[in-house]
Amino acid sequence: MEIPLKNRLKVLRAERDWTQAQLADALNVSRQTINAIETGKFDPSLPLAFRAARLFGLRIEEIFHDQDAPDRQHETKINP
Repeated sequence: MEIPLKNRLKVLRAERDWTQAQLADALNVSRQTINAIETGKFDPSLPLAFRAARLFGLRIEEIFHDQDAPDRQHETKINP
């Protein structure tokens, strides 16, 4: 069963004022790949997701997440 992903790639790219081509160059993929990921037509490979996370200084889960999962931004962290 395939789990559909949502991502924040477009938002993160826009925050840095990068074009799709600039992000594609930084990740060593085509601009079309970036467009397909941003529009949800393609899910990145795990190595590509790791490269994106390193580039943005985030964890993979902060960029890519299960679209059926609850919104984790509003979760309260409980310390044991």
